[in-house]
Amino acid sequence: MKKKYIKKDLNEFKKLILKRREEIMDDINSLSRDTLKKSQKDASGDTSGYAYHMADVATDTYDREFSLSLASEERKELYEFEDALKRIEEGKFGVCEICEVLISKTRLKALPQARLCIKCQVKREKK
Repeated sequence: MKKKYIKKDLNEFKKLILKRREEIMDDINSLSRDTLKKSQKDASGDTSGYAYHMADVATDTYDREFSLSLASEERKELYEFEDALKRIEEGKFGVCEICEVLISKTRLKALPQARLCIKCQVKREKK
């Protein structure tokens, strides 16, 4: 029989996950609002009627794409937190998906969405 975390520990991890999920949602909303709702003129601070310089347009475009990329990565992390919450409900949280040992509390406090113990994660990254 494999070990599992007790309910008290699971509740602490759940609070941590919910807190981080909220922070990410705030970040995503802020990035999306700042990036998508501004026009090129607003983003550059240019309120004159003059045409844009090509370098300014390229910089603004790069900044927008970079911000959208960050938001996309945060959405992936948000999905991982949602999945971790699901694993808590199913009683699978904190157990390595490969070797089925208990993932250390230290690792889960740093990465509550972790699915693998350190040993298995290192092996996976070496492949």
